[in-house]
Amino acid sequence: MKKIRDFEEKDRLTLPLLVKDVRNGTTNKGAAYVSVIVQDNSGTIDGKYWDIRPDQAALIVPGRIVSFTFEVLLYNKALQLRIVKVAEVDERQLDMSEYVVAASASETERKNMVRQYVASIANPVLRQLVEGMFEKVGQLYYEYPAASRIHHSYLGGLSEHSLAMARMADFVAAQYPDIDRDLLVAGALVHDMGKTAEMSGPVTTEYTLAGRLEGHISLANGWLSEVAEKLGLENKQETVLLHHMILSHHGHYEFGSPVLPMLMEAEALSMIDNLDAKMNALKQALDQTREGEWTSKMFSMENRQFYKPKKGD
Repeated sequence: MKKIRDFEEKDRLTLPLLVKDVRNGTTNKGAAYVSVIVQDNSGTIDGKYWDIRPDQAALIVPGRIVSFTFEVLLYNKALQLRIVKVAEVDERQLDMSEYVVAASASETERKNMVRQYVASIANPVLRQLVEGMFEKVGQLYYEYPAASRIHHSYLGGLSEHSLAMARMADFVAAQYPDIDRDLLVAGALVHDMGKTAEMSGPVTTEYTLAGRLEGHISLANGWLSEVAEKLGLENKQETVLLHHMILSHHGHYEFGSPVLPMLMEAEALSMIDNLDAKMNALKQALDQTREGEWTSKMFSMENRQFYKPKKGD
């Protein structure tokens, strides 16, 4: 069965695909259509179903695997589906792992890496706080994405993103000895934990009510207060510093940080976070781009396009 990453312009296919997102619309002439994002375990692709009938629209539901009949078109230098028909499939006959994009490392590998990083935190207060945060979040840390669409937006993306940041934190701390390595690694591990309440789940990811009204930064910051109080560490300086790491990690007010970074470690964390998010977003875009061609415009990169060089030229 052909995978999304292998689609080519002018392909005409009928395949079961997972519906990740759906938006209903109406043309200027009053005809109904839907914009849809579908996926398999190789990636995602946008599609349009023009002049759609109500019975067909009723089948396209986020989280459901549907049989799509479509043609692959090139639109604005990106492949897109022109859907002409959808039909129900028996999901019990399908292997769900074929339709869910997941982190490159297995859950077991990611759990082992997390345990190693937590154990490497020499400061006992920071280590207890980090352990308490992991106890609070539990298994969701290894299942949830790090975002709904832009970066690490797949099963296990949250832990993959946080572990990549922890690895970079080790490197940065080695280059700049004045940085408190334990604080930077602790911040990398816990900064995004609030995403497990901000978003609905790893497959069809939407923002929850708490996510929309409070946001992951406020949620994680509140959890840290609960953990610190439970451990009797609420008045420790390390607790205040770790709060600051969570609150400032977006780096700018306009990006959602309630405060700006005011520690070396907080400034480093915001830069590491931004770097890993952008590199992952670029990887996803370039994975779906042919050599010698450009990505479509990327909203997260100021609507820039990126070129994928030809190998060996």
